[in-house]
Amino acid sequence: MVRYLFFILAVASCFLSPAIALFIGIAFALVFKSPFLKQSKKVSKYLLQVAVVGLGFGINLHESLAVGKEGMIFTIISVTGVMLIGYLLGRILKLQPKLSYLISSGTAICGGSAIAAISPIVKANEDETSMSLAVIFTLNAVALFLFPPVGRMLGLTQEQFGMWAAIAIHDTSSVVGAGAEYGAEALKVATMVKLTRALWIIPLSLVSIFIFNRNNHKKISVPWFIFLFILAMIVNTYFSIPEVVLQGISFLSHKLLSLTLFLIGSTLSIAAIRNVGIKPVVLGISLWIIISLTSLLVIV
Repeated sequence: MVRYLFFILAVASCFLSPAIALFIGIAFALVFKSPFLKQSKKVSKYLLQVAVVGLGFGINLHESLAVGKEGMIFTIISVTGVMLIGYLLGRILKLQPKLSYLISSGTAICGGSAIAAISPIVKANEDETSMSLAVIFTLNAVALFLFPPVGRMLGLTQEQFGMWAAIAIHDTSSVVGAGAEYGAEALKVATMVKLTRALWIIPLSLVSIFIFNRNNHKKISVPWFIFLFILAMIVNTYFSIPEVVLQGISFLSHKLLSLTLFLIGSTLSIAAIRNVGIKPVVLGISLWIIISLTSLLVIV
């Protein structure tokens, strides 16, 4: 019975948003023990990499860099600042280094996409990945409903709100949703600025290789999927690909990402949640408040 339910939920997750798919996977893990624990861990690792590469076809280098020129300095400072503050708060809260690193990465760049790209590089286990994704997606859901009314209350222009949403809201889907709620111009600005920040997955990935392998005397494991991600962006930028093909790749990538997050969530254990407790949530909220207030002050 549990096996059949697992398959039904796995298929259904393909038609849900990544956040909902993750939470369904976690709920399944807490009510039932996954009948395919080992298989889910192995399959999710590769599906995650395929999904990340597919998402690269949705990024145009020229457009992203053009939008990001004016805010390049602030982007560098904000990304670096969030990572450093996340590291310090993680030490203070005595969180597992990889868990705090993933939450910081998701906050600094682009939410679940950043965590999906970084987790296999730092060799995070399924519990660390699940917990960090759960924290980030929960804050995304809150931001999607909270930011538009706050923006109107503060009298932010379309451009100001678009910039603020792109910097302070983690995941691209929630950024797009908040921007669309605020207005057409806000949506345009928010989307382009967010895609620019998404490019920081590349340098962060390369830096992460050395940070988490500096004490390892074995040969450094190269995350080849990151280079495929870069290649996907180059192909999308410099080659004329039919729109229907790009839409198909994007569609499949998002479906794979949802399925992957269900599988990752299904491997979470009650023991893991008890082990980390409320600390990941405290870290996530703290970083979110810092980046939200700081970016708002700079923009206004």
